[in-house]
Amino acid sequence: MKFPDKNDRIMKLAEEEHYCPYCNERLSFCHTPPFHVGDGLGWGTDVFFVCLNDACTLYANSWQQFEDRYGHSASCRYMLLPGENKGEAMMVGGKDAFKGLVVDIDSIRKQNTRYQKEKDAIQQLDSCVSEQNLEPVLYLILDEAADIDIRKKAIELLTELNDTSCIDPIRNHNFRNTELEQLVNLAINKILQANLKKECPFCAEIIKSKAKLCMHCKSDV
Repeated sequence: MKFPDKNDRIMKLAEEEHYCPYCNERLSFCHTPPFHVGDGLGWGTDVFFVCLNDACTLYANSWQQFEDRYGHSASCRYMLLPGENKGEAMMVGGKDAFKGLVVDIDSIRKQNTRYQKEKDAIQQLDSCVSEQNLEPVLYLILDEAADIDIRKKAIELLTELNDTSCIDPIRNHNFRNTELEQLVNLAINKILQANLKKECPFCAEIIKSKAKLCMHCKSDV
């Protein structure tokens, strides 16, 4: 789980304020494209600062210069790499270039929050059975972004916890991984058997294993 460290770095860089020397607008914080349009050697960074102001004199005046000098439609935007004091003009082929690469800070904050919850839940796994604490186990099982081996370990603890309250949230979850779904189903079956319960095949409510009539939907079982 190394991405939170990367996210922390991005969050710190996003707080930096840099301004375009051509229009004095604050530079936008963007992801770099997958390749460098200039030399193909790579950017050397995953994020950078770019002036996305369409009224910037560098951007507005470069169109005609490219047309006159090279005979094709292009312009320039000012860009600055992290840690650099001076930026440079970067060629762009259209007004939308880099606008779709602005870093979504809210999304990164959510990733960091999710990661912290996962980390806290993992730390509680060793004591969850003795404390009869289902919450961290259930959180990890239902967190599709959590490490798959950790989720498998959490599933193993379900039968030890033997808590039927886990069944409804698990049944209402859409597992992307079929192996995890199979492991969860096996764990639920063991919990039901241990508690002399079963699921009604018609309404899915939990009833006594020897019941002939579902107390919830009144169906013959």
